[in-house]
Parts: sequence; structure tokens; C-alpha cells
Amino acid sequence: MVVVFTLLILSVILVNGSTDAPNAISTCVSTRSISPSGAIALAAVCNFLGSALMALLNTNVACTVYSMVELSNDREIALSSLIAGMGAVVIWAVTAWIFGIPTSESHALLAGLSGAVFASTKSFDSINTEQWMLVLAGLILSTLPAYFIARLIYAMMAKLFSGSDRRRTISYFMRTQRLSAAWSAFLHGAQDSQKFMGVFMLGVSITRGDFSKDRFDIPIYIVLSCSAIMTLGTLIGGRKIIKKVGMDMVDLDAVGGTAADMASSAVLLICTLCGIPISTTHSKASAMMGVGACSKKGADKKIVTEMLLAWLLTFPICAVIGYFLFCIITQTL
Repeated sequence: MVVVFTLLILSVILVNGSTDAPNAISTCVSTRSISPSGAIALAAVCNFLGSALMALLNTNVACTVYSMVELSNDREIALSSLIAGMGAVVIWAVTAWIFGIPTSESHALLAGLSGAVFASTKSFDSINTEQWMLVLAGLILSTLPAYFIARLIYAMMAKLFSGSDRRRTISYFMRTQRLSAAWSAFLHGAQDSQKFMGVFMLGVSITRGDFSKDRFDIPIYIVLSCSAIMTLGTLIGGRKIIKKVGMDMVDLDAVGGTAADMASSAVLLICTLCGIPISTTHSKASAMMGVGACSKKGADKKIVTEMLLAWLLTFPICAVIGYFLFCIITQTL
């Protein structure tokens, strides 16, 4: 069961790298500041650096996830809960990827794990409501502030450069956007990888028989393996989601792309330092919608509706999948 859990958590990290990471660099592809292959390579490098460096400097997000549920003291039941939670993420993420709909594997992870743990205890006492309040706060913080900050930044940029030659302005921002996209990818690695490190640490605690939450040190092998697998996932996939978010949802120029990157990055950085788990997908897509709202064309309503619906359904569906997967696993053993 330890081997199965390890393979599943690494698979989930791989899927996150191939689905969530593309959102971080979708804007620079849509504005043609970087080629798709170049953007994916940039995202891969920055994801690895963000994941590894933030885990060494600040583990608040990982600690929040680690404390989110109270696992059973029965080693087999606890491992079954983790396996069911990881399985829920894989099922949801692959389904969304097939349809090219950007979803949050982070929220799928937390919902699937909570559903599985509830199935194991049949009690809501096993779910830490204080930590879940941080998740719900993050859901709000990753959407509305990113949306309005992006609108504000874009409006300020448009006014500041209104008297400048448009071609020169776009050329300038195409260069600056390479930096803003790199920073976005770095923060994606810093935020998202810690959620999986937190769950990885739960698995390590189970195998050691140590459920103490007084000390939280992430071993270097977990930091490096999570960072490397996320990087590999970024290199493998993501083009379909880049197209839907970066090219189909909103028609951006380099000015708007930079504004979206800046707004999303600001939200990601603050929440990461405060230990609030949020979704890179939510923050980046919301920022892009904020920029799109400033243009006459706006955002594609069909894609936005699909995305919002997927975001709303992630929590209940993944919790239910985690619940039933746990029941299936325990009946099989």
C-alpha cells in the first residue's frame, strides 16, 4: 500500500505539472511573446526552482495541508484514505484534461482527501474546519482580487502608454512579459508543489507511525522528487489547456498579458507566504478575465461558463469520488 500511495502521489504531481502549470504561462503564448515550446520549457525550469526554493524557505502551505485532516491510527485505514484521495484527483484531472477544461488539482486534492477521510471515520471531526476555512478564503482570494487588480493594472498601463506608438509599446511589453511569465511559473511551483508535499508528509507519518503535528520538516528527497516530477509533467503536456485559456478564452495583447501575470503573481505570492492554499488556475484565469472585461470583445462566455462550472463542481465531485474509492478499496482488501 505504501508503494501504491507513492506511485499515486507522484502521478498526481505529474498531472498537476501538465495541467496547472500551463495556466501560469498561457498569457505569454497567447500574446506570442514566446513560442509554445519555449514557454513550456520556461515553465518547467521556473516550476522546479519555485518548488525547491520555497520548500526550503517557507513551508506554510504544506503545513496547512498536512493539518487538514485527522487520519485514523490504523495504518491500513489511513493509507487507504490517502490512496482514495489521490485516486479522486487522477480521475477528475484526466477527465478535465480530455475536455481541455482548466481545473484545480489543488482543490481536487483537498476535496478528494477529505471525502476519503470522512468515509474512514464517518465523522466530520476528522476534518479540520479551521484549515478548510483557509481553503475557502483562498478560493475567494484567488478569484475576485486577481480579477480587479488585473483590471486596475491594465487600465493604468493603457492610460500611461496612451500617447506612445502602439507597435513600440507592444514590442516593449512582449519583452517584459517573458519575465512576468517566468515569475508566474516560479510562483506556481512555490504554491502548488507544497500541497502535494503536505500529503506526501502524511504518507511518511503513517509509515513511521508518527502522527505528531508539533514538528514539520520536509525531507530533501521529497522536495526534489516533487519538484522533478512536476517539471516532467510540465514538459509532457499542457498544450490543449494553453490553447483554451491563453488563446480561446480572452483576446490578449502583450500589455494585457503582463497585467494578468502581475495580478495573478501578486495574489499567489501573498497567499503562499501566509500559508493559504489557492489555485494557480483560478488566479490566472480570473486575472485574464479582468483584462478581458476592459476590452470590447471581452472573454468567451462559453469557455468562462465551462470553467466556472468545473470550479464549482470540483469540491463535491472529488469528495464523493474519494468517499466511494475508499469504500471500494477497503472492501477489496
